[in-house]
Amino acid sequence: MLNVLINAYAVSPNWGSEPGMGWNWIINIARYCNVFVITEGEWQKDISIALKQLPYKANIHFYYNPLSPRIRQMCWNQGDWRFYWYYRKWQKRTLKIAEQIVSKHKIDIIHQLNMIGFREPGYLWELKDIPFVWGPIGGMELMPTGYFKGVSFTNRMKTYVKNIINELQRKHDYRTKKVLNKSALLFAATKGVYETIKHIHEKEVILLNETGCYCSNVCDREMAKVPQNNFDIIWVGKFDYRKQLELALHAVGKLKNIASVTLHVIGSGSEKQIARYHQLVDENEIGDLVVWHGKIPNKEVHSLMRKADILLFTSIMEGTPHVVLEALQNNLPVVCFDTCGQADVVNDNVGIKVPITNTVQSIEDFARVILQLYHNPRELNSLKNNCFERQKELAWENKAATMVDYYHKAISQYKTKSANP
Repeated sequence: MLNVLINAYAVSPNWGSEPGMGWNWIINIARYCNVFVITEGEWQKDISIALKQLPYKANIHFYYNPLSPRIRQMCWNQGDWRFYWYYRKWQKRTLKIAEQIVSKHKIDIIHQLNMIGFREPGYLWELKDIPFVWGPIGGMELMPTGYFKGVSFTNRMKTYVKNIINELQRKHDYRTKKVLNKSALLFAATKGVYETIKHIHEKEVILLNETGCYCSNVCDREMAKVPQNNFDIIWVGKFDYRKQLELALHAVGKLKNIASVTLHVIGSGSEKQIARYHQLVDENEIGDLVVWHGKIPNKEVHSLMRKADILLFTSIMEGTPHVVLEALQNNLPVVCFDTCGQADVVNDNVGIKVPITNTVQSIEDFARVILQLYHNPRELNSLKNNCFERQKELAWENKAATMVDYYHKAISQYKTKSANP
């Protein structure tokens, strides 16, 4: 059994997104490997409780490198660039912990798992004589600029500046290039990242979305939603520009004459953002159509998904969104943009994708698709019934098995290269 050292800043058994992704990779790789994990520890108590229920718990060993609540809040506030300074310091301390682990255990391979953003690959690649794996890597795509309708001049300028910085960093950042060259294996989370690494950096890279799902049991799969008058739409995300909640609200505004449509909004943001979106609801006269759930535990999100008709996912910039996989896991069809990781996950059998264009056109496109599914329950049920096959293709267990196969190949190639320098 391989001994794998994993660097995963965010790990939680009870949340989605990066923390959920980290947890699911770890517990599924542990089916095949002895796993040593260095993580931040915001969810240490939850991890300890969840580990007791796992059949492979003896194969998982956690080491915690905690930060203060103030710095954790910076991480939650995406766009707070101060976090990167603290995060780099965290990675340097993580290297010290890794050195201690390596001194006590024979580690066969090192894996930089998350956070997936390319700007911070950590420092575990500096450990000598052990092959290093990085990925899935995300964050190299540029933000679409056709969605500025209603966006302030300041935020527009921020987006342009971020795109310029991202373009420079993804091509020229010294440390990123150094780690790309050092890695025995590279995984790209999305096609956009794959193309950047493959063609700009001219490195061999494997396309492997960073998240997966679990297969529903037969009873869940065969249990169709009880016919009712309401058409339930779920939207999940943070209230920031890239998630485009405003676009979703305007699209539902086009349907306000259909009293049976309900949009369930799960997530939250700053007081200013919350006030802005509530104002949009009033302006669109859809107060009776929108239910605000706020930030709720992952189990409650899944419960709502099982009762809903579609996931409306309007984000224009992502890695591979965990919530989309969660929707498919709950046999919930997805309506989303044909971009980023969601474009790889959602095929014509389980959802409908609309092109990236601009705000006005996309409002019309999303409203049209929702109406199409509302008026065609047979098509909607077909999408739901197809989710199980897609679950099997995207299952965590299969992804972990694939990753472990790559581990063995990387170790073999590394030994051959070391023997023949």
